[in-house]
Amino acid sequence: MKTVLALTLITFLMGCSSTQNNNQPVKEKYQTYISAGQYFPISKLTDISGNEVALNNLKQKKLVLLFATWCHDSQRTIKDILASDLVKDKNLQIIGIGREESSESLEKFKNEYQVSFPLVSDPNKAIYKQFANTGVPRLLLLDENNKLVKALIGEDKRTIDRIIW
Repeated sequence: MKTVLALTLITFLMGCSSTQNNNQPVKEKYQTYISAGQYFPISKLTDISGNEVALNNLKQKKLVLLFATWCHDSQRTIKDILASDLVKDKNLQIIGIGREESSESLEKFKNEYQVSFPLVSDPNKAIYKQFANTGVPRLLLLDENNKLVKALIGEDKRTIDRIIW
């Protein structure tokens, strides 16, 4: 009983980091592979509906959210974004990239959470691995020229308050 309690506490405290094959949490140092001032290397993505999401609109800032549907921190961050004025901002493009998620799981999540921005499936972490080693949600704030302004890890309850360009 003490072992189960201890594992539950460790998992809760670690947030949504990686797991090993035996589902034991792995504590890794978070690394972000893109720095402020660097250009975002992707110009277009395809969302779960098959629509192209162009990231080359030079009139809009971008919020790229790397998340997982099973992660409570990701769920909370998405709820916070959807409840904020960010989704109404015509000068902001929001894109969610589901790390290790299929189009089917993202479609279900989109319907359940009433997500209003495009979701992109990243089943093999091909996109995610370009930007980070572990940890979700990750928020990449890009300016109008697609340069990274700030990268945030959204494990705290008010990450949305730190979304400032």
